[in-house]
Amino acid sequence: MPMSQPDDHSTAASAANPIHMRLGTRESPLAMVQAYETRRRLCEAHGWSEGQVELVPVRASGDKIQDRPLADIGGKALWTKELDQWLAEGQIDAAVHSLKDVETIRPDDFVMAAFLPRADRRDVLIGASSIAAIPPGSKVGTSAPRRASQLLNQRPDLEVVTFRGNVATRLAKLQAGEADVTFLAAAGLERLGETGVGTPLETDEWIPAASQGAIGIECALGNDAALKAIAAIDHPHTRAEVLAERALLKALGGTCHSPVAVLCEADGDSITMRAALFSPDGAERVEGEARFAIGDNAAAKALAADLLSRAGPGTRPHFDGAG
Repeated sequence: MPMSQPDDHSTAASAANPIHMRLGTRESPLAMVQAYETRRRLCEAHGWSEGQVELVPVRASGDKIQDRPLADIGGKALWTKELDQWLAEGQIDAAVHSLKDVETIRPDDFVMAAFLPRADRRDVLIGASSIAAIPPGSKVGTSAPRRASQLLNQRPDLEVVTFRGNVATRLAKLQAGEADVTFLAAAGLERLGETGVGTPLETDEWIPAASQGAIGIECALGNDAALKAIAAIDHPHTRAEVLAERALLKALGGTCHSPVAVLCEADGDSITMRAALFSPDGAERVEGEARFAIGDNAAAKALAADLLSRAGPGTRPHFDGAG
């Protein structure tokens, strides 16, 4: 079945006001906000009008299927495959991604041309004031293995139920009683103007997902004009953090089924990385930390090897790097 073609959802440019960039994006409300932010930064950097940056939305496969865990129906590729096809065919100049939803291994002919300044990395707990305050036996809605296993590690008495959908959908499901508690990313809530919702979980007690809060703009190699234009809005510290976190994931051989949490914080010329692996039932947890120079992704790989060497039998099989 052929994929849908891009639709022009922006103001047509005149010959005197030509389109300089076609940005592909998922059509979900949060993805569109992220595309608007990317367009704003490009226009500010280059003196373009908004009409010169065309937004090209697509309904991604991951947005169409809401009744099953993402890991069971194709993983993170369901967020990217339509945009990948358009990028490869030259129908768009760049794709705007929420980085935590992008596969660790990407096509060789694509490159992340820029990372926008990272937003709040924390998860937000909706429905309780803290993990400890969740009533015993409550149903907690999430489809993320990291959130589920990290929760069960702290609260094995709770029940995890599958919960997918955009921010509005998940809040509506919670209101309808499909779960008692759920999690959302602080960055997404902030970008949608939903501040003050829920309780942010501090990262010293609850480690977020790799790349959480980061937006990446991807181009095809060979599109030099797009690569040069987008490089102007790159945020070096965010790039350093995200690439280190993704290097750890790659070394672990993690998949959508792999319960792993990692956070990097850049400070000057160095990065502090903290990561934890879990068994799916939360019974096992192994954690480690490393500090290394920006760009030294070999140190991230070394931390991955150390974590795997100490992981228990319920955890190791969920990471290909252990094989």
